[in-house]
Amino acid sequence: MRLPINIEKLLGGRAVEGDRIEYKTGWNPDAIYRSVCAFANDFDETGGGYIVVGVKEVNGRPVRPVIGIDPNQIEPIEKDMVGFNNLMQPYYQPRLYIEEADGKTILVIKVSAGERRPYKVPDQITAKQKTYNYYIRYNSSSIVPKGEYERELINLANRTPFDDRGNDQITLKDISPLLLHDYLVKVKSSLANDSLTENMESVLEQMELLEPTPEGYNIKNVAAMMFAECPDRFFKQSQIDIVVFPEGREKNPNNMIEVEPIRGNVPTMIEKTLSYLSTNVIKKQILKPKDREESDKFYNYPYQALEETVVNSLYHRDWTIREPVEITIEPDKISILNFSGPNHTIPMEAIREGKSLRSRRYRNRRLGEFLKELDLTEGRATGIPTVQEELEANGSPRATIETDEERTYFLIDIPCHPYFAKKEIEIDTNGVKEDAESGVKGGVKGGVKELSDIQEIIVKEMLFDPSITTSEMAQKTGIKFRTLQRHISQLQAMGVVVRKDGRKDGYWEVVKNK
Repeated sequence: MRLPINIEKLLGGRAVEGDRIEYKTGWNPDAIYRSVCAFANDFDETGGGYIVVGVKEVNGRPVRPVIGIDPNQIEPIEKDMVGFNNLMQPYYQPRLYIEEADGKTILVIKVSAGERRPYKVPDQITAKQKTYNYYIRYNSSSIVPKGEYERELINLANRTPFDDRGNDQITLKDISPLLLHDYLVKVKSSLANDSLTENMESVLEQMELLEPTPEGYNIKNVAAMMFAECPDRFFKQSQIDIVVFPEGREKNPNNMIEVEPIRGNVPTMIEKTLSYLSTNVIKKQILKPKDREESDKFYNYPYQALEETVVNSLYHRDWTIREPVEITIEPDKISILNFSGPNHTIPMEAIREGKSLRSRRYRNRRLGEFLKELDLTEGRATGIPTVQEELEANGSPRATIETDEERTYFLIDIPCHPYFAKKEIEIDTNGVKEDAESGVKGGVKGGVKELSDIQEIIVKEMLFDPSITTSEMAQKTGIKFRTLQRHISQLQAMGVVVRKDGRKDGYWEVVKNK
């Protein structure tokens, strides 16, 4: 059985938060099974965790090269785990993967959130006299919950988030082999080597996307959210609607333009929405002060702020509510509305102040795992702080957040930079474009589309080394892999760069260095 995510990304902490990983120098079943129990209880609903055996840690970080374990230990460990799993109450079976790192063999125990929680385990699972206790994760430790924490844990019984539930309406034919394979390649999973036309069921089972039933299994909702070409068949109104009010919603609500609804699986909706905003809405201004050489550069809307907000609108939405995500574009702001609202564990004061909305309960924990592996979200309530930081760095006002006491909706307003804010937006059939004051329309100046700073860096790297890969470029420039992918796709669409001779042995050709 192969690990669904890349082992290097796991060890590097790029796919899973640090407090969801434990490193063990050797096989210590007493400590390991207390952590298995804690991860299975998934008290904070973050999706369980990983226990990596054969790796020393210092201050929560793995020490490289890894120590590894003796391969001769693997079979006895597997046999021991069969008995230890039966000692958990109720029965629970984590998944064991044998991996290699730094030329050594290591074990990865993947513990998903249990469907029959809460779980108990003996404090010393190898002892003859066994004392059972619940365990939960507290920061990076596994502890016995007391008082309110224990009561809250017990109340989690049989409460499985919607995205992690099986759906008897979803069939294997609804899962796109192309979308699934593309995801596995992007996260560098060894499962990408399997034939999805022949082994789709096996791959989904290893990815824990199947829910066992007496009749066989049901495919989980998150599989359709991520890998179905038409998930709106199962989740009505799972789309993003974009509406533009050139004069503002309040000033003239009848003057509006509706963009074709954006549909598809979650990554596709994110990509298409951000592509629309990047092409039709986001604009850059460079001012040259007289008193210094450096120019001031700013945007009407910083891309990262919009990206975080769009991703979070799909990550945290209630997929059982038949309402789309709505994006409204006005002269002075962009508003993004999704249903339902923030968890009740988040104080209303924090919402009004637009601070970090740290929740003890994540509505779609599995969807969040997939988006994090694609580097589309950081998780851990970092979205709103990122939005505010990007706006501040751009010289823009802070974003404001609104919800009601019942938390039925979540509305975030991202203000336009004061320099760009105008009384009216001009519209054409291609979308939003700036008025004649700046001479820039739809990101096009003088009839030629200007390159962004990131695109200019990409072109320079390709000129210097035509065979450079996106991963190598990410390491060299420090720009996120997914950001590079997006801008390279735009450069290809613009005809600036062309990929020659395929993915493996190909190279880049810069057609027009702008």
